[in-house]
Amino acid sequence: MNKETIVRWLESIGVPREVVSIGAEADNTWCLLRVDESEEGAPVWEVFWREQGNRYDWARFTNEQVACHYLFGRLAWSQVARGAVGLLPVTAP
Repeated sequence: MNKETIVRWLESIGVPREVVSIGAEADNTWCLLRVDESEEGAPVWEVFWREQGNRYDWARFTNEQVACHYLFGRLAWSQVARGAVGLLPVTAP
């Protein structure tokens, strides 16, 4: 999973497109941003909720895939908590 595919993955579990902003900060969205490189020269990825110009639940990663999986996990959990995603019904063999 990367920044090009995460929106499709999130949509597949019912997360509306307008809840996520990839590459730019936007209010009332979960943001995934690539920021200045770290001291080691590697790119850095930030994930956070932005509201009224402030960042909440901010996390920083040195790997794009890890940042995307973190964001996916946060939003998948919110879908489970509200009952939108859950276990498939068990069928008899």
